[in-house]
Amino acid sequence: MENKKSRGRQKIPMKKIEKLGDLYASFSKRRLSLYKKASDLVFECDVDIGMIYFSPKGNPYSFFHPNVNTVVSRFQNPDMEFSESDLLITTDNQVKVKELKSRLDELDIIEDIAIATKKSYDEVIKARKRGWWESIEQLNEPQVTKFEAWMDTIIFNMQNRLNEMENGASSS
Repeated sequence: MENKKSRGRQKIPMKKIEKLGDLYASFSKRRLSLYKKASDLVFECDVDIGMIYFSPKGNPYSFFHPNVNTVVSRFQNPDMEFSESDLLITTDNQVKVKELKSRLDELDIIEDIAIATKKSYDEVIKARKRGWWESIEQLNEPQVTKFEAWMDTIIFNMQNRLNEMENGASSS
């Protein structure tokens, strides 16, 4: 422990970031996390939400759900009844958000599968670089059983092919 190079995880005091590059980078990262938190809040709690904020350069950014008019009207008069068109727009936007959320979940699953596949391919490539005898020593019990079944299949197929070749040679 005496050779520790960092101080570990510590509380960082809240203060204004002075370096412009760091300020822009921090704003961009936090802006994305705010969008994600707002969309999670909309999806999980089925609420109307609106945010407007300005970047350090003065660029405006906003997030409104279901739309700007609905959120502003709701803010001005919380007890107001919505018109038929506002309800249709709100419902349509909620359906779109749910569809996009389910598509995002599907893409996350596909990404996880792709990562797992790449990882297994990388392991196969590493095993090929070593000799087969070295890679066998690192297999666990289910992997050894699977490998053994694969080898039995190979032997069976080779014996069948050999028998076919012998039968073909003896008949001609």
